[in-house]
Amino acid sequence: MNPEQRVRELAEERIADRNDLFIVDVKLGGGRLEILVDGDQGVKVQDCADISRHVGFHLEEENVIDHAYNLEVSSPGIDTPLKMERQYRKNEGRDLGIKQPDGTRREGKLLKVETDGILIEEKIKPAKAAGQKAQLVENFIPFGQITEAKVLISFK
Repeated sequence: MNPEQRVRELAEERIADRNDLFIVDVKLGGGRLEILVDGDQGVKVQDCADISRHVGFHLEEENVIDHAYNLEVSSPGIDTPLKMERQYRKNEGRDLGIKQPDGTRREGKLLKVETDGILIEEKIKPAKAAGQKAQLVENFIPFGQITEAKVLISFK
C-alpha cells in the first residue's frame, strides 16, 4: 500500500463517525503531506487538528513515511477546483467557472447536480443586435466535459 492510501485510510478512520465530513484529496511530495477535508456545513479548525493528531500519531507508529515531512490538514481554499460530486452538491445555488477539454470557458449558477453531470444557468448574450437583452439558459454539462470547476466569488 502506498503512503497516500494509508494516510487516506487513517483520515477516513478518524472521521468515520462524522457523516458531514469527507476527504477530498491526499498529496505527498516535496517534504509535504497535505490532507484536504471538506464538510457539508464547512470544516472547523478543531476537525483539522483532530485529523492531524490521529494521522500523525499512526504514521509515526507505523513508520509509513521514511523521510521528513510537514503534515498539513486543511479545507480546500476558494480557488481550489471542485473534485467530487459531493462538493458540487454543497455548492448548489452558487456561481461556477468551468473549463472544458476544448478550452471553452463557461460561467453559470449551479442549479442541480446529477450522477453524470451538472445543470447550470448561463447568461447568454445575443449577437450585437440592438435592444436585445441577455437570456438565462439552462444547460447540462456532463462531468466528462469538465476539466476544472471553481466557485466564483462575487464582491458586489
